[in-house]
Amino acid sequence: MTHTASLRIGLFGFGTVGQGLYDVLQRTPLLRTEIARICVRDRFKQRSAPARLLTFDRDEILDDPDIDVVVELIDDPDAAFDIVSRALESGKAAVSANKRMIASRLPELLELQSRTGMPFLYEASTCGSIPIIRNLEEYYDNDLLRSVRAIVNGTTNYILTALHSPHTGGYGEALAGAQRLGFAESDPTLDVEGYDAAFKTTIIAAHAFGVVLNPSQVVRRGITAITPYDVSVARQLTCSIKLLSTVQLHGDSLSVMALPAFTPNGLHLASIQNEMNAVQLTAAFSDAQLLVGKGAGGGPTASAVLSDIAAIRHTYRYEYKKMQQPVRPTVDHGIEVSVYVRASAAILREVPFRSIEVDHRGITGSYVIGRIVLDDLHRCSAFLDPSVFIAIVHDG
Repeated sequence: MTHTASLRIGLFGFGTVGQGLYDVLQRTPLLRTEIARICVRDRFKQRSAPARLLTFDRDEILDDPDIDVVVELIDDPDAAFDIVSRALESGKAAVSANKRMIASRLPELLELQSRTGMPFLYEASTCGSIPIIRNLEEYYDNDLLRSVRAIVNGTTNYILTALHSPHTGGYGEALAGAQRLGFAESDPTLDVEGYDAAFKTTIIAAHAFGVVLNPSQVVRRGITAITPYDVSVARQLTCSIKLLSTVQLHGDSLSVMALPAFTPNGLHLASIQNEMNAVQLTAAFSDAQLLVGKGAGGGPTASAVLSDIAAIRHTYRYEYKKMQQPVRPTVDHGIEVSVYVRASAAILREVPFRSIEVDHRGITGSYVIGRIVLDDLHRCSAFLDPSVFIAIVHDG
């Protein structure tokens, strides 16, 4: 593959992002990149791409020696892994946006890259158009990162923004609005229960600190239990509720969370609205920096895929420098955090707080704000109760 020869792409999936990538490539002829084949499932769906490019047989792409790069943009994580692994084994570079597959199969994907020597890039898997993985790999390869705190899911951020509006009745109404606008799927579970955020947090932890996790190690909780009452309490504390992914260093240990958070309104992350994403990085030398961009949609995600394709043309690959450090942090959730728990009086009594800052019992709602060991919170019955709303309380 030379810099001057045309790069031939085999594309899997022609949904919103695949269509977006096809359109973008038509408008960037200087990249000298062409989509040679598109593998799709539905034989009867009308598509904007010429019929001569379409195939229903994945082998037509994976076995074609003239295809240089396989771009995988499908939903099924198992099929996506099969496509990527076969591409790498066949001497093809691969690009993916499938965060669930990458987060869940990262050890295998690392081994494949090492053994085959082929690049596998996945900027589009995390935070849409924000180039967070490349920044962690290159800009922050030497600066000593202390924490990454981010809004990584546009669906939940849209819903939470709506809930902070006086014109929205509650969670159900906010979710319905997100679904009407296409920001939420008909089954929004992966987004609203925090699974999507946990996958992306896993990927961030790998590139920020060199720690390879299983997504189940992320302390995760979604936003489905939130009520206008919780929003009103946050407002009284001059906070906004956000679903935050947090990867934070504590000496030699690392805490990894994807949890709702009372975020002080003076912080930049509190002001991120609707479907936007944001990543705040705090490091020893560069201090705090904020990256903001669209986190969802065909255009923003396609732009990240396009960036990976351009990088492959210039023989770029992830070096995973943080994973090569002689000493890497270990995950430890024995840290103490401040949390808000809104629940019945009976459930609140079961939460193992170390200390209590606010204990409010009222007709409209009861809640406690207190200090608790993160592991203890994760294991208590309240954490598993779908009626309870829990949020980290940030002090800045």
